[in-house]
Amino acid sequence: MAERLKIKGLLGEMAAEFAGTMILILFGVGVVAQVVAGGIGDHDSIAWAWGLGVTFGVYVAARLSGGHLNPAVTVALAAFKGFPWRKVLPYCAAQFSGAFVAALIVRFNYTEVLQNADPGLTIKTQGVFSTLPGNGTLPVGTWGGFRDQIIGTAILLFLVLALTDMNSSPPMANLAPVVIGLVVVAIGMAWGTNAGYAINPARDFGPRLASFLTGYETAWQDQYGQLYFWVPIVGPLLGGLLGAGLYQVLIARFLPAVVQPEAGRVPPPTNE
Repeated sequence: MAERLKIKGLLGEMAAEFAGTMILILFGVGVVAQVVAGGIGDHDSIAWAWGLGVTFGVYVAARLSGGHLNPAVTVALAAFKGFPWRKVLPYCAAQFSGAFVAALIVRFNYTEVLQNADPGLTIKTQGVFSTLPGNGTLPVGTWGGFRDQIIGTAILLFLVLALTDMNSSPPMANLAPVVIGLVVVAIGMAWGTNAGYAINPARDFGPRLASFLTGYETAWQDQYGQLYFWVPIVGPLLGGLLGAGLYQVLIARFLPAVVQPEAGRVPPPTNE
């Protein structure tokens, strides 16, 4: 019975990660399709829609799974915050699957617009689904994108830990997802030039695979013809560990222990 309950609990967490990541990508990839292929909006609308997608996705998943929506977050929490390592692969699989399905939905919905903007389904609109160094136009290469992804994801995880650390001063009244969404908006506005701020392996690989399976033959490459798909996977994983580690070293170890919840208050779920 206990084992069945554990399996059921993990399935619920995976379902939440799948759904939350799907919501994130529906807004994120959807807005890029609208701007790049439809000519409606600009960089600011992209940054805001990605941030709102994160907020909505976290609200969808948080109660069941914690609302990671990002393998870099999951791995960093396992390394530094006691998240069970046995759940890392299931969570990541759910996140990649949610991103893949959402990208297929966007690809299907924007079929006519993408075909009109780019009949050959080339590098011109490949960035709708996956990131490119220099956003496909600026003189940034593989290693520039790799460096950027480490730095950008380190910033993300440093702030995610700060905003969810109950020993610190986290947003109250269930506003943490809103503030984390604003973090993503800020990263998009300040760190979007060199590599399109994937800062999330699932966000990039799931849509990249979806685009490849639906006609984008160069999906695994950048505009220079180099294999690039690994950059927004490895870079964010390393950056997430770096940012979370720095938070532990610079902030967390100096914080006093939080006062225990008052009698009758329900503590947040631990996802154990």
